[in-house]
Amino acid sequence: MKKYILIFISVFTLSFNAKAQDGIENILLTSVPDANKLIQGYFAPAMEGFTFAMNNGWYHTAKVHKVLGFDLTVGVSAALIPSSKEVFTVSGLTSVTGGSYTGPTFAGSGNGNTVTVNSTVNGNPVSTSLTMPDGIASDLPLKAVPAPVAQLNIGLPFKMEAMIRYFPETDLGDDGGKAKMLGLGIKKEITSWFGPLDKLPLHVSLLAAYTSMDVSYDFTGSSDINVSNGSNAALSLKAYTVQAIASLNFPFINIYGGVGYGSGSSTLTMSGQYTPIYNGTPGTVLNDPIGLDFDASGFKTTIGARVSLWFLKIFADYTLQEYNTLSLGIALSIR
Repeated sequence: MKKYILIFISVFTLSFNAKAQDGIENILLTSVPDANKLIQGYFAPAMEGFTFAMNNGWYHTAKVHKVLGFDLTVGVSAALIPSSKEVFTVSGLTSVTGGSYTGPTFAGSGNGNTVTVNSTVNGNPVSTSLTMPDGIASDLPLKAVPAPVAQLNIGLPFKMEAMIRYFPETDLGDDGGKAKMLGLGIKKEITSWFGPLDKLPLHVSLLAAYTSMDVSYDFTGSSDINVSNGSNAALSLKAYTVQAIASLNFPFINIYGGVGYGSGSSTLTMSGQYTPIYNGTPGTVLNDPIGLDFDASGFKTTIGARVSLWFLKIFADYTLQEYNTLSLGIALSIR
């Protein structure tokens, strides 16, 4: 009972289809407060990982292009999941026998555990079993949350460079999924501020960047949950980073790095109407039951290298942060 398409994760990466258990909406068999706790615990590493991944891969040199010079970069940033994020525990559950749940997160390994859910329908007590989603670590390259990088850099006057990441709203498969992204950044070279340093192959810049992404996914329901009225999951993510970066640029190779700060916030909502079914008995209709907020932030340090093959640049770097991140890619660079 697996299917390809993980509500928003596979949409973001556009490079792989992660397997997730059919009917994530089945968690709505629990009470609405319990469902919010369980879904937040399960998806938190994915949401946090994407924030860190999307804030990476913005540069592979501190040197800016000449006016109207440009490079076109394609690559990927992969946020490595800390081992502490592979399992989650939720306590204080009022609709689950035992009052707590422990199992794999999205980024964990193994099968989700089965719990007994208790509710009341028309004044009568009912109960049913719920199997939580599996961890999909085996489907994640390097046990990491990847985010794609497709970026255009354009040289501006005053030793500045504009950076753009963009894809328009796009339909994804036949499941009603849609996604769109916009990222904007600016890089300002300040090497001349340090006097004689501008005579060396050393370049120093300041960078600021912002990314927003919106994803939606339609639910089809299951034998345990009836859905109606345009039931869907919607994700909105915003991330920003500020960094000081430096590079040593030689004819065939350059070494680059930076220090800075990255942050981001995201919301996950489940809209529409959902009717839980307890052993054939319909329960109370739930309207727009899920509304969750996720945050991730922290300081970061990056070190990387780039090889130049005429107009072609190949780069890789590693960032130390809460979710250590590996970025690599290829750029076509002019001027």
